[in-house]
Amino acid sequence: MAKSLYETLEINESASADEIKKAYRKLARKYHPDVNKDKNAEDKFKEINAAYEVLSDKEKKQQYDHHGDSMFGGQNFHDFARGQGQNVDLDDILRQMFGGGGSGFGSSGFSQAGFGGQGGFNQPDLDTQAQITIAFDVSILGGKQHISLNDDSFDIKIPEGIKNGQKIRAKGKGKSYQGQRGDLIIKVNVAPSPIYERDEFTLIRAFDIPLKTALFGGKVEIKTIHKDITLKVPENTKQNQKFRVKELGVLNRNAGIKGDLYLKANIVLPKIDELDEELISMLKDKLPETA
Repeated sequence: MAKSLYETLEINESASADEIKKAYRKLARKYHPDVNKDKNAEDKFKEINAAYEVLSDKEKKQQYDHHGDSMFGGQNFHDFARGQGQNVDLDDILRQMFGGGGSGFGSSGFSQAGFGGQGGFNQPDLDTQAQITIAFDVSILGGKQHISLNDDSFDIKIPEGIKNGQKIRAKGKGKSYQGQRGDLIIKVNVAPSPIYERDEFTLIRAFDIPLKTALFGGKVEIKTIHKDITLKVPENTKQNQKFRVKELGVLNRNAGIKGDLYLKANIVLPKIDELDEELISMLKDKLPETA
């Protein structure tokens, strides 16, 4: 009598419960979709979980040992599973055959965590992964982002100071299974800013000043992410000279304080053809030729 579930776990029919578990864990590690990127790995992983669901349960194992692959219409389990198609949940099939709950190896996804934990593979991973892109200003100030996913629509809170690549967990927005609901894990991508650079909790941006202000000093109005400020520029300001403005950077949530904003002076030179001829002549005559 053919019994291909044992072949799926690469064990013989006399294997003990510990040997079945050991074989299962070894193969589950090898074919887990998060580890094995082969296109057939996920199907293989489902078959391994299905075989373990049967052979690790005393009553189900007894039924299978008695009937063998005749329970799958005479096919070996590999061919039977392939014949069900991609959208069929093998959990449902086993429930119909044996009754009771399934192990969660169907199309609902898998968790790599728990390889060594007690019963780690017997629970489905109901969490769903997604990505969003937010504006740079929103990453600094925080706010709300609207999400539409799988016919569900809701807002999530973007915490102030979030970094590019960080993740947000939306409770109860994942997949559902036997009355349980997973979470939605959202990776946040921050769109680049044409104005600002971010270095941890520090913000850096350039601001334009006319040559006259750079030479003789003055005040410049600057609109920052947090508020509008008036910056006092001293005489003889150099190109790319930095000015520090305290606590107008990025919030450090652990410390509860904001970083600083550094403003870099960009001196805008006047166009010669817009200057008075007398001034041009004087500049040519009086300006030093050496730096």
